[in-house]
Amino acid sequence: MESLLTSSGLALIALIFLGLIVFLYFIPVGLWITAFFSGVRVKMVRDLMGMRLRKVPPVTIVRPLITAHKAGIDVSPPQLEAHYLAGGQVQKVVNALISADKANIDLPFERATAIDLAGRDVFEAVQVSVNPKVIETPPVSAVAKDGIQVRAIARVTVRANIERLVGGAGEETIIARVGEGIVSTIGSSETHKAVLENPDSISKVVLSKGLDSGTAFEILSIDIADVDVGENIGAKLQTDQAEADLKIAQAKAEERRAAAVAHEQEMRAAVQEQRAKVIAAEAEVPLAMAEAFRSGNLGVMDYYNLRNVEADTKMRRSIGGGESSSKE
Repeated sequence: MESLLTSSGLALIALIFLGLIVFLYFIPVGLWITAFFSGVRVKMVRDLMGMRLRKVPPVTIVRPLITAHKAGIDVSPPQLEAHYLAGGQVQKVVNALISADKANIDLPFERATAIDLAGRDVFEAVQVSVNPKVIETPPVSAVAKDGIQVRAIARVTVRANIERLVGGAGEETIIARVGEGIVSTIGSSETHKAVLENPDSISKVVLSKGLDSGTAFEILSIDIADVDVGENIGAKLQTDQAEADLKIAQAKAEERRAAAVAHEQEMRAAVQEQRAKVIAAEAEVPLAMAEAFRSGNLGVMDYYNLRNVEADTKMRRSIGGGESSSKE
């Protein structure tokens, strides 16, 4: 009997202990006490237990709620819980609200959560709005009108524009636009010396173009940190052009030479063809004479007279050639 009572007592104790664990899990009493003495009123069952059932860690809601209450920021547990369920960072939003309130920046809770859900660090954005940051551009190369390359590095001081953080372009756009403005300003300079003498002219021209339009930042100043002289691009381009022209001229000359060689070969082939025809014609003369002898159209005396005429013609040609050579 005593053993039965002992077993029942142990089971009861175990059941009570298990129930206590379950109770403390669903209702974190320690967190409720901290909130109560901090002046934040949260309901044990409706708020804390409901968060557990909705898979929301109570500490991620209650602690930022206490921080906001101490700073005088009016937010409710359902608002923070909804932002957490949407994938936002509750603590950063609360920190941003406090920082904006202390700096007299108009930042409603809805806008802060929208900025956070857009993927931007809302707390850092508020800090940049209070304390502007400096963005340094990579070396930007441009060529002045005299053909000399100039490299410039700019430091852009920007301040976050809270109203344009959602949908506004980021730092990459600022850097790209500033680089474009530097290239345009240097390219419109008559000489590279003018750029070296007045580097502030670059920042003035670039700053006047309103490069922060459509971005999440407001450009406060653009300062040229470094200006260096690069290569003589104009002379290099002229040299390259001269080399290209020389290669073109050489190619055209080679083309004309090849055409001349081809024409010469064609003429030689035509001469050889004519010689071949003459030889072929001369080869037919004896055959024609033989045929004339056989047919009786040519007699022996006619043949000898023809030979005498040929001999006389050769003699006259040789005499004519000798006289011309003696005159020379």
